[in-house]
Amino acid sequence: MRIVTVLGARPQFIKAAPVSLALSAAGHEEHIVHTGQHYDPEMSDVFFDELPIPAPHHELGVGSASHAEQTARMLRGIEAVLLAAPPPDWVLVYGDTNSTLAGALAAAKLGLPAAHVEAGLRSYNRRMPEEINRIVADHCADLLLCPTRNAAQNLAREGLAESARLVGDTMLDVQRSQLARARARDDVLPRLGLEPGGYALATVHRAYTVDDPERLRRVMAALDALSLPVVLPLHPRTKARLASFGIPAPSKALRIVEPLGYVDMLCLELHAGRIVTDSGGIQKEACWLGVPCVTLRPETEWVETVQEGWNRLVDVDADRIREAVEAQDWPSGTPPELFGTGDAGPRIVAALESAAGPGPARDRARRSEGSG
Repeated sequence: MRIVTVLGARPQFIKAAPVSLALSAAGHEEHIVHTGQHYDPEMSDVFFDELPIPAPHHELGVGSASHAEQTARMLRGIEAVLLAAPPPDWVLVYGDTNSTLAGALAAAKLGLPAAHVEAGLRSYNRRMPEEINRIVADHCADLLLCPTRNAAQNLAREGLAESARLVGDTMLDVQRSQLARARARDDVLPRLGLEPGGYALATVHRAYTVDDPERLRRVMAALDALSLPVVLPLHPRTKARLASFGIPAPSKALRIVEPLGYVDMLCLELHAGRIVTDSGGIQKEACWLGVPCVTLRPETEWVETVQEGWNRLVDVDADRIREAVEAQDWPSGTPPELFGTGDAGPRIVAALESAAGPGPARDRARRSEGSG
């Protein structure tokens, strides 16, 4: 098979690594298109260095812009790549970013088969750009690769059951493969002046959180008021919003650091006493590690983490954030295996192989003409 994989943001680089490895092992040809949605070296290059992801074949260099402009630039670039080469058996997209949306739309407009990894997630909050992206991608794609049973059930309710395959979560593959490296990073905590179990790890980057000055101000104040040290690897988007909104630097508990690579970040997650985040991926990673997670949102697409008690939704209410962080009634033991068994990469490749058809029906001339 010939696969064109569209990536653009930190979580996608992580999710793609096990699939790229499995594609290579099976002798398939993968061409990676890096949209440049995340273009800082700390948010992009480091993951290609640390994880088994081939170097991108195409770098679109889209960079930051409004949602409409950024997605439009990606659509143009991805379409040009798809038109310039033999039609792929699959265009593969991941997650819920603008890169996901652009890749799925470009494939659909050109009549090319598209597969969506991490399909079927729903937060039911249409104010979040990520929710719109994942819904549109699911309804454009021909093959929907679900991380959990709940995700597959969501798709069934939308009439998409025939396209859905339950494969597990590729981020679990990565975490298990890199856990030994994370445990061996004995310099990360001393460098930051942290003790195992004696700090909270925070991440804040979602547009829903940081693009509203009042929400961002409340989050930063709440983190800074916690009774234990808080380390915050600062996302470039959040850094820019703090500057543009004139929100002052923290003065007490909060320790701001530059974005970290995957293994260093996993080390911090592993040893944290609490994790405070608005990230979807980190909610899962915390659950798998058995670290209590406090989520700065009123809802989550990863409902399993809440149902099992490892995640609590507090939005940006300072009292609820503090109460959840300081609570002692969190679960103990090993969380149940609700996200697969760490073999999602090979299962995705098997699903692609079994669903691959004879190739796109439209010839190159028709696809390049447009339709209206």
